[in-house]
Amino acid sequence: MLNFIICDDNLNATNKLCHMFESVFVQNDLQAKITFKTTDVNDLLSYISENSVDVLVLDINLHSDLSGIEIANKVRKMNKDCYIIFVTAHSEFVFLAYQCKTFDYLCKPITKERLEETVLRLFDDIQGCTSNKRYIRLDNKNTIIAENEVQFIKRDGMKVIFHTNSRDYEVYSSFSKLQDYLPANFVRCHKSFIANVNNITKLEPMSNLIYFNNNSTCDIGPKYKSEVMKGVNLYGSVT
Repeated sequence: MLNFIICDDNLNATNKLCHMFESVFVQNDLQAKITFKTTDVNDLLSYISENSVDVLVLDINLHSDLSGIEIANKVRKMNKDCYIIFVTAHSEFVFLAYQCKTFDYLCKPITKERLEETVLRLFDDIQGCTSNKRYIRLDNKNTIIAENEVQFIKRDGMKVIFHTNSRDYEVYSSFSKLQDYLPANFVRCHKSFIANVNNITKLEPMSNLIYFNNNSTCDIGPKYKSEVMKGVNLYGSVT
């Protein structure tokens, strides 16, 4: 689930933009949501400092002591991986916007078609993301989850379940082919489990259990113990 936030100093514009994004999410079956919207720059910066944000949609020409460009530079210091999409009624600001590692800009009045193109391209870009915050695209192509949120992956009949901090994601996929595209820190630990060794907090070899940082557990199969230990030594931080 990608978290979007919106900041425009015009309340009507903010609400309209929010509805447009939500419509694109629903119509394209995208796992994304607007988690915060505001007209106040200070509220925006406070929220970003305390919460996980994947995409910031920001007006450039704000009625504030800080311009949208200056705000974006502050955001970059708090969250260097956040995608930034600028909205503006002044096309002359476009070139300045790209100084902030901007993903895209939307010129007002914004059409739904233009916004949809940007959102879909953003999802495609995330699939090839090389930043520290990496993502996994699930089998239905429209669900993207942050790699570090996945605790383990479980096979359940024809389904594959991605167990994350917030919820479980179920897809129909080949369990045996998963590791062809999963990052190296995802290690097969059982015939029915793949563990994200980055999130392992404790191993109990005697009871064949793995504990994760959200207190969930999965099993270790005897034939996979050596692979688990190798993965933990390379990528984990088990104490």
